[in-house]
Amino acid sequence: MLYAMFAMVLLTFGVAFRMMFLRIKAIKTGQVRISQFRLNTGEMPAEIAQAARNYGNLFEIPLLFYIAGTIAIAMHVESTSMVICAWAFVFCRLVHSWIHLTYNNVIHRMWAFVASNACILIMWGLLLLKHSLDWV
Repeated sequence: MLYAMFAMVLLTFGVAFRMMFLRIKAIKTGQVRISQFRLNTGEMPAEIAQAARNYGNLFEIPLLFYIAGTIAIAMHVESTSMVICAWAFVFCRLVHSWIHLTYNNVIHRMWAFVASNACILIMWGLLLLKHSLDWV
């Protein structure tokens, strides 16, 4: 579980570095002024806006993944099905980010998003099942 969680951390930092690279490039080429980043004002090139939005996405639904993973580790619920769901979630989020940061087909991106959400829902279901069985 911890390795899948670390893979999500790496994905998040990868997108952050991509966004930083795009911002530096835009400043150097004169597309934007550095002062625009002080309060994130003014018109941003689409590529930077996409990267920023994708970076923000990595702090939304993945929060539920990190919480589920932490609970699974604490409860010793690192079953094969839980770990498979965790890695499937990471894979789906990687695909989602790749689509978002490259050709950005909304339908393809939506399917990756839906699949990742299904993984989270299954993970939470497994946690609740384990908890209810321990309760009895």
